[in-house]
Amino acid sequence: MSFRPFILVAVFAAGVASALWAPGMPALRKAVGVAAEQPRQEAKTPEAERQPVVRMDDERIALAKIEQVQVGPGSIARRLLVPGTVAPDADRVAHVSVKLSGTVAELRKNIGDIVAQGEILASLESREVADAKSEYLAARLANELQQDLAGRDKLLWEGRAAPELQYIRSRNAAAQTAMRLDIARQKLLALGVQENEIAGLPQAPEISLRSQNVRAPISGRVAARRVELGTAVGRDNLETELFVIVDLSRVWVELAVSSSDLPLVKEGQTVRITGRGMPETAFGKIVFVSPLLEKETRSARVVAALDNPDGRWRPGSFVTAAIALNDHRADVVVPIGALQTVNGRRVVFIRSKDGFEVRGVIPGERDGEVIEIASGLAAGETIAVSNTFSLKAELSKPRDED
Repeated sequence: MSFRPFILVAVFAAGVASALWAPGMPALRKAVGVAAEQPRQEAKTPEAERQPVVRMDDERIALAKIEQVQVGPGSIARRLLVPGTVAPDADRVAHVSVKLSGTVAELRKNIGDIVAQGEILASLESREVADAKSEYLAARLANELQQDLAGRDKLLWEGRAAPELQYIRSRNAAAQTAMRLDIARQKLLALGVQENEIAGLPQAPEISLRSQNVRAPISGRVAARRVELGTAVGRDNLETELFVIVDLSRVWVELAVSSSDLPLVKEGQTVRITGRGMPETAFGKIVFVSPLLEKETRSARVVAALDNPDGRWRPGSFVTAAIALNDHRADVVVPIGALQTVNGRRVVFIRSKDGFEVRGVIPGERDGEVIEIASGLAAGETIAVSNTFSLKAELSKPRDED
């Protein structure tokens, strides 16, 4: 029996099988009834389909002191950083000086005291002010008598009971006494006596004639006191300055801007002030850019005005000023504390019904304590902005399998 036919059949069958599974032969496979091999699909686990979630209820969120905000658009500025020093506003510093010679009889305010405008700081005894007050009282009395006399002569002249010349003389004398009274009044004002004090002189006790009150010209705080009780003050090389009062409700920030950066700085620009060793920041505006450069440093003096209602910005403190050169509107801006790094990517924690969902984002430009989110977060979503490190720590804890 010959095995040659069987060998030929086996070779033919192997060739057909190779042709069926060769590339480009799906039609042949379909013709002979061979089904195409389906690609194998790996089953997706539920964990692979979900974003990581930190499960927390409202009570745990409150205990963890996690603050939440709804994000939205904001302004991001490019800023120039310049060192600076806090200084008193030159328009809010008052040097209280005396305008007459005398001695300090009473001191009502001391260093550090808060004073209001017009409040009495001290009292002086002065022969000069006593003479001026006496002169005023004499001129006032003379004027009252002469005005009465002029009024009487006018009535007599109108009734033809006195000649016109008598009335004219009385009228001229009344004008002269009125002028002398006004001169005496102006002298008291020049010595620092106020209008209400002048008006009360006729009823004032005699002892007050030699006394002169020194009042605060502005509201603020006593920064210096130059005299003690009994100190002789006034002219003839004596001390004339009694107090220095500073109003620190608004201060200046003195900046030195280099000549190369000076063309970028303009009056009216916003400045963010950060103190050394202080977590707080404040915002002011540039009010002056000097047209002159310092010879030694080749820099210009720039002054920014800063509101200081609580007095925390003390003159002499060193600060860093970030001058806003230009800004743009960002669709989504978040506090810098809202960002964390998880597995090498920047993320935020978005509030969900179960707690906080971890969302990867792409940060943009930063402006101080806020940062732009270029991608990954939409306006209106609520995120955690404080104590987010505790949420990051929760991710590293082992979780139960669903």
